[in-house]
Amino acid sequence: MPDSTDVFVIGGGPAGLAAAIAARQQGLRVMVADGATPPIDKACGETLMPDAVAALANLGMIVPSADACRLRGVRFLNSELSADAPFSDNTCSLSIRRTVLHRIMIERAAGLGIDLLWQSAVTGISSQRSSRPGSSSQEVHLGKRAIRTRWIIGADGVNSRVRRWAKLEACSQTGIRYAFRRHYRIPPWTDRMEIYWGEHAQGYATAVNSEQVCIAVASRNPKLRLEESLLALPELNARLRGAEAVSTERGALSANRKLRRVWRKNIALIGDASGTVDAITGEGLGLAFCQAAALATCLASGNLFGYQAAHRLLARRPLLMARLMLMLDGRPLLQRRVLQIFRQRPEIFRRLLALHVGTLSPFHLALDGLMLGWRLLTA
Repeated sequence: MPDSTDVFVIGGGPAGLAAAIAARQQGLRVMVADGATPPIDKACGETLMPDAVAALANLGMIVPSADACRLRGVRFLNSELSADAPFSDNTCSLSIRRTVLHRIMIERAAGLGIDLLWQSAVTGISSQRSSRPGSSSQEVHLGKRAIRTRWIIGADGVNSRVRRWAKLEACSQTGIRYAFRRHYRIPPWTDRMEIYWGEHAQGYATAVNSEQVCIAVASRNPKLRLEESLLALPELNARLRGAEAVSTERGALSANRKLRRVWRKNIALIGDASGTVDAITGEGLGLAFCQAAALATCLASGNLFGYQAAHRLLARRPLLMARLMLMLDGRPLLQRRVLQIFRQRPEIFRRLLALHVGTLSPFHLALDGLMLGWRLLTA
């Protein structure tokens, strides 16, 4: 193992691998360290929205059709109504097992010559003086071994140690929810990503291959688990009747979390370590992939100053959409009325979905928001 590198990424999940790949595409030497053994799994909805698919392609990865399901739109459902919106022409989302995506990204990173250090927990970082004026370096400590690096990227998740070491903890946080995920052996029944709106929880169903569906639920109740949530989502529960569970139930926290700063000196944060968007948007992975491209450009220029503005701009749309969608959480009357409007005026739902995936400008959101608000007031 080399004693030095240009970029050291702490955390080998999708966000860390995306950052490593993007930096390597800029010609930088890169190391990645993670204490886990791949493939790394995590509780998530396992859907890549169309903008995430495009960002992944820019990192040099096209997901083989055999490894994923193509989803053509989104469907909202409650106990009485449903509304459907397709993605724009020539776009689709992909639903893929997290472990399969991780394997594909590892293969891409290895093919680019990135040093991957698995089962290698980072125990600390420290600054090093340089003999060259205006330059500095860091050391990453893996037990007794130290690796010199110019840049450190913290991609070690929502409970990031790198964020704490770099004194970047200051943040605002809203709307903590509790999410759980499990896979069931059942033939997919739709090519839509389905969101089931209940009084106290939301359910999400996405096919991940020809014989499995990923089911996730999210609630503000910390004691509510997947099985109990499904009882309150009768349509989804009926779909799964008799289906075999083929994975263990995994849980995670979900919230909108915004950091005041995402970099300091030679250290930058990415993915959940740099802030989160509620899982209701399905934008977590896509956001990390886009952050990786922005961060790599700054690394190549030798200045992280522009990363803060780029990071903030990238998060603006997902945070906005999360707030809009969470307005429906726990409001069954509002859910019903919005679904009625989406059925009566499907173009509103289509344009909101286009905004969600970045193919429409926020100006149209203002117009559609006024229309939606007027129809709610005059109902």
